Amino acid sequence: MKTLPTIFKTTLFVFLLIFAVGCSDDDDSPGPILDDDNIVETAQATSSLSSLVAALSKADESSNNNLITALSDESATFTVLAPTNDAFANLLARLDGFDSLDDFNTEQLQDLLATILIYHVVGGAAVTSGDLAEGQTITTLQGETLTVSLTGGASFTDAAGESANVTTADVLTANGVVHLIDKVLLPQAAIDALEGVLLSSITDLAINTPTLSNLVAALQAADGDLPNVLAGAGPFTVFAPTNDAFEAFLEENNFATLGDVPVDILTQVLLNHVVSGSLLAADLTTGYQSSLSTAGPDGANLSMYINTNDGVLINADAAVTGADNKAFNGVVHIVDDVIDLPNIVDHAVANSNLTSLVGALTSGGNTTFTDLLSDATETFTVFAPVNSAFESFASDNDLNTILANHVIKGTAALSTGLENGYLTTEATKADANNLSMYVNTDNGVVLNGISTVAVADVVATNGIIHAVDTVIDLPTVVTFAVADAGTFSTLVSALTELTPTTDFAGILSRTEDNDDGINPDFTVFAPTNDAFAALSAIPEESVLTQILLHHVVSGANFNSTDLTPDGTTTVSTLEGDDIIITLPGTGDNIADVTDGSGTDDIGIIAVDVQANNGVIHVLNKVMVPDTTN
Repeated sequence: MKTLPTIFKTTLFVFLLIFAVGCSDDDDSPGPILDDDNIVETAQATSSLSSLVAALSKADESSNNNLITALSDESATFTVLAPTNDAFANLLARLDGFDSLDDFNTEQLQDLLATILIYHVVGGAAVTSGDLAEGQTITTLQGETLTVSLTGGASFTDAAGESANVTTADVLTANGVVHLIDKVLLPQAAIDALEGVLLSSITDLAINTPTLSNLVAALQAADGDLPNVLAGAGPFTVFAPTNDAFEAFLEENNFATLGDVPVDILTQVLLNHVVSGSLLAADLTTGYQSSLSTAGPDGANLSMYINTNDGVLINADAAVTGADNKAFNGVVHIVDDVIDLPNIVDHAVANSNLTSLVGALTSGGNTTFTDLLSDATETFTVFAPVNSAFESFASDNDLNTILANHVIKGTAALSTGLENGYLTTEATKADANNLSMYVNTDNGVVLNGISTVAVADVVATNGIIHAVDTVIDLPTVVTFAVADAGTFSTLVSALTELTPTTDFAGILSRTEDNDDGINPDFTVFAPTNDAFAALSAIPEESVLTQILLHHVVSGANFNSTDLTPDGTTTVSTLEGDDIIITLPGTGDNIADVTDGSGTDDIGIIAVDVQANNGVIHVLNKVMVPDTTN
């Protein structure tokens, strides 16, 4: 049962007042031409006023009220300001503990509801919009006044200083005129009765909290519309820095006053304290929320990391010191630090599940990655292994190169922007070629066939982080062939189960010279599944082995830039025959290839898939060696 901290009672005289004033015939003006339906019937027939009809019925459940009968009296004349359904929803949001009109469930509360409704009625006249004047004061049947404004359209201001705009004017009825308004107006009597229950807006809450005066000043100094936004419908969750927090922020950033902070930066910083939705402390969980700041790449909303393992900590800096300050349009949590705009490094440091990555990045005082990933002039996509990924990882490869293999420079790719294909990482081989990464989005996001994105789209000012469940080791040419099954599954089958007497997978996975002195750098011309499908049949093992060897060049990493431009390049394959590569290619081919048998309609359709032990170029046709030699 709902109770009020201040006892308030509406008595029968209010209804008598309505009736007496409504029946007054002192006003001899002709008034508007009225329709057949009275005010109540008109409201009942208007779908956007169903909450008003319900409110009248709820108020009339008290024996002190008979509002429906009074407003149905066609011998009286009224002007009614009729709040819409959305207006009543807004009122309920402002009342702590009230979820519906059914919560007005005692006679005391029903009388209070009647007082609010009567505040929307003027008796004795049908006042059309044309009769209103700027600054006009209107006395309602409740006994208190409303102030009229005509700036930007007609509106009425109540005892709380809140304005209700007329959304539909001059709905004529058999006993008066109705104006639809977008907010429920409150008389002072109701405001007093609702003390402790009536919630203010987030903006008003901040204004009325002395320790948040710097926040209020910041809101006013930034985007001029922010106070209005946070006074609007919402709902919002605001992490509100104290005065001391703002003073520390100014000192740390060498600003003397808030006025010295560039308006665009201050606006984004403030928006980075706001998330959509009303999240009480009990609703907060460890993880990411999107703030309203659009300081991410291409205007993306910045991510906010909330850690609830010990209290509530935001981005590892701002602790909630005063939770669950309710407003009608959301909730305010007071924090002890200004939440600055995070870059990729800031997010990595803040997330307790990325401590192993941060440790690896900074091991031995290494600043290579922290400097790189703090660069505000570049954008990055970072695939960040979680702590458990490092626990199960072992490799003989250089750790710094492995870490660089998780970084894509020059793009900030959200998960929705990723598609099947290859990216170029910051990892380089000894010959300075950057390694490739294969992305597959058929079922989630999987990298190089082994690492799955577990948490996507952590937005920083200079890029995007995707947390992954496996450390991505440096790829071999076999890694890509296996990972890109949609393109190379037949090739993989040919290299393995169809040629069991030759360890192609082992050979093409080597990263060091073998006992025969074969250099592990390979250039592989890889036929697609469609290329194999075009064969009349897959040859038996001895022939297939020679065909596969004809697609591999050993001891050389031939990138497309190493080939002769506008000419031919001849290379020898492991099978023994040469192939000739001609740039540029014909039609859709990047380059044309002539195989050992003299067939010259073979095309390279993708180039430079760079592995740690070689490079792959993709063919649209299977090459055949010279079978006569």
